[in-house]
Amino acid sequence: MGILDRLRLELIDIIEWIDDPHATLVWRFPRYRNEIKHGAKLIVRPGQVAILVNEGQLADVFGPGTHTLETKNVPILRTLQSWATGFESPFKCEVYFVSTRQITGLKWGTPNPIMMRDADFGPIRLRAFGTYNVQCKDPRALLEQLVGTDAQFEADEVAEMLRSFIASSFADVVGSANVAALDLAANYTELADSVRQKVVADLGGEYGLDLPQLFIVNVSLPEQVEKALDTRTSIGVIGDMTRYQQYQMGEAMRAAAENPAGGGAAEGMGLGAGFAMASAMANQMNAAQQQPQMSPVGAPMVPMAPAAMTPPPPPPAPMPTWYIAESGNTLGPFTAPQLAELVAQGRLLRETPVWRAGFAAWQQAGEVPEIGTLLGPPPAPAG
Repeated sequence: MGILDRLRLELIDIIEWIDDPHATLVWRFPRYRNEIKHGAKLIVRPGQVAILVNEGQLADVFGPGTHTLETKNVPILRTLQSWATGFESPFKCEVYFVSTRQITGLKWGTPNPIMMRDADFGPIRLRAFGTYNVQCKDPRALLEQLVGTDAQFEADEVAEMLRSFIASSFADVVGSANVAALDLAANYTELADSVRQKVVADLGGEYGLDLPQLFIVNVSLPEQVEKALDTRTSIGVIGDMTRYQQYQMGEAMRAAAENPAGGGAAEGMGLGAGFAMASAMANQMNAAQQQPQMSPVGAPMVPMAPAAMTPPPPPPAPMPTWYIAESGNTLGPFTAPQLAELVAQGRLLRETPVWRAGFAAWQQAGEVPEIGTLLGPPPAPAG
């Protein structure tokens, strides 16, 4: 500090804090050698408190307003200085301004998942995050316990400690609330208020801080559980699974028809979908034919004896359809001629997993007799 700065500060007789950043809790007024002129004006604005500190001891506290620093209104400092007759010359004293307004928008979150037992899902893990406001309620305790000799003390310097208090309190409150995970969103307000009260009680006024407001923004489940819930919700929205499958088959047939380059896979998909739809229609027709026909008066009609005729030959047995696994995807259905085409293309090998109706699990193509004939004889063992 230059000599001109020292002279200028010694002549200053107004002590105030104008540049008040949002996140600053405590600010020390700069003064060369901490010398303050007798009769200096101390201006404390709303949302501030000024504290005089003499050689590490907290002296007088001033609230909002304009104060003249002289013997009559600094009794504690006068006692500490042992000036029985008062002081008329500059005296040494540090002046700390403490912000008493709320500092808003501070964030909290659970650093690790919280284990809890849920009635619907059993043991699950939860994560949560939100915001909170902090406010100084006891400037003396804040200076003594946290600030020390810092010239400027920010809210970020206590944020880590407060987040730990909040995360611990949240785990205790949620664990004892017995609220189902799916009902947590409906109880955010009550849970947040319980967490805030527990944090304030745990702080116990030791640090001079208070949490006027605390909000829970979100409580999330593990990603796998959320995906399962999305699937369950989708099934509930779909409703009739049979009609949905018919719709899906129709869409697959339309897509196959619009893609002439689909090859054997597209043709097999269309054939499979056609067989499935034909089978469903046949089942509906059989069910309708089994119901007795009614006469106009309501009595069952007696079927007439059919005319003598030669019965038609039985329909041919349906050709089995096959599915293959390729690059982690299921392809098909394929008929035997289409499988032969896949063998010729080198896409169907002996170790390729295959499946058809009646199989309990996937099997290698070389182990299935029907497909083994398409693959040819196995290679001779190495001599």
